[in-house]
Amino acid sequence: MAEKILIKERLGDALGELSKFRLLAPTKSDEVVLFKQIDDPAEAYLDYLNSTVPPKRVVFPQTETLFKFRAGEPDLEEKDPSEGETVIWGLRPCDARAMAIVEKLFNWDYEDPYYLKRREETTLVGLACSSIPSVNCFCTSVGGHPFGTEGLDVLLTDLGDKYLVEVVSDKGAKVAEALSGLLADAAGADKEAAAKLSTEAEKGISRTIGTEGLQEKLLNLWENPLWKKVSAACLGCGVCTYLCPTCHCFDIQDEVEEDEGRRARMWDSCMFCEYTLHGSGHNPRPTRRERTRNRINHKYSYFPSKFGDIACVGCARCINLCPVNIDILDILQQVVEA
Repeated sequence: MAEKILIKERLGDALGELSKFRLLAPTKSDEVVLFKQIDDPAEAYLDYLNSTVPPKRVVFPQTETLFKFRAGEPDLEEKDPSEGETVIWGLRPCDARAMAIVEKLFNWDYEDPYYLKRREETTLVGLACSSIPSVNCFCTSVGGHPFGTEGLDVLLTDLGDKYLVEVVSDKGAKVAEALSGLLADAAGADKEAAAKLSTEAEKGISRTIGTEGLQEKLLNLWENPLWKKVSAACLGCGVCTYLCPTCHCFDIQDEVEEDEGRRARMWDSCMFCEYTLHGSGHNPRPTRRERTRNRINHKYSYFPSKFGDIACVGCARCINLCPVNIDILDILQQVVEA
C-alpha cells in the first residue's frame, strides 16, 4: 500500500475512528509515561522519547489469572485471554521489535495460549524516532533502527504538521482502511523528508557497542572478576528487568481464600534472590554477582544461541532508570575488553 498522510489536526478524529477497537496510547502522569486504554483522544501523549513502562504489559500483563477453582469441585473456570481487537498507537520501533523477539520464546517448545492470543489480536501502530533519540539509546548496535518496522503493522513519521503513514502488514491495512476518510496520498517531498529524518536519527545515536563475537566472549568469562566489580552497586531491585521490553520471566502461584482460589502468573526477575532458590534451601545464584552474570549472559549469549536474536533492543530503560546508575553498555564494554 502506498504511503499516506495524516494531518495532525485530524489526529483526534483518527483516534476516535479507532474507538471501535480497544485502543491504547501513551499517557503521561507525574512524569511517568505508560500505555493505557484511552477513551478520550486528548489523553494520548505523543511528545515523548520513550515510555517509562514498556507496552509489553498489554500482551504480557504484570499479573494475570489463568484459571479459578473451588474446593471439592473438579471443574476449573478457565480465563479467556482474549481482550478483543486491540490497537496500540504510538509505540516506538524498539518496543515493537521487542515483541517480535519475545514471541519466539512464547511460540517455541510450547505455544503459550495467553501471550499468543493477545498478540494475535493486537495491531501495533509505531511512531518513528524522528527527533534525536535519548542520549543512552543504542538500538542500532543490536539490530534495530529508529525507523525500524520489525514487529510493526503501521509506522508513523512525524513531519511537523502531519504524519507519514506507512502500512507494513495486513493488520496495518485494516487500520488504514478504518482511517481511509482521513488519509491522503503522500507526495514525493513527504517521503524524502521522512528519509532524511531517518538518516539524521540514526546518526544521532551517540552510544554504540560492537556485539560481534560477544556470545563467545561471554562463554569464556564465567569466573572473571568483572562480574563482582559490575554488580557491586546493584540493589537487587529488579527495575532493569521489570522495565525491559524483552524480559519475560514469570512465576506461577496458587492463591486461595476460604474455599475459592485462582492460579495466577506474574512477572518475575532473575535479579531477585528467590528466583533460583531451591526447596532444599540451596541457591545456585546466591549473590548479585551470579545474578548479574546470568542477566547479561541470557540477553547476549543464551537467547541468541537458541533463537538467533539478542534479547535486547537498545531502549536504554535499564540505564536511564537504574537507581544506582548501573550502565549495561559499560558492562558490555568491559566484556569486550576482558
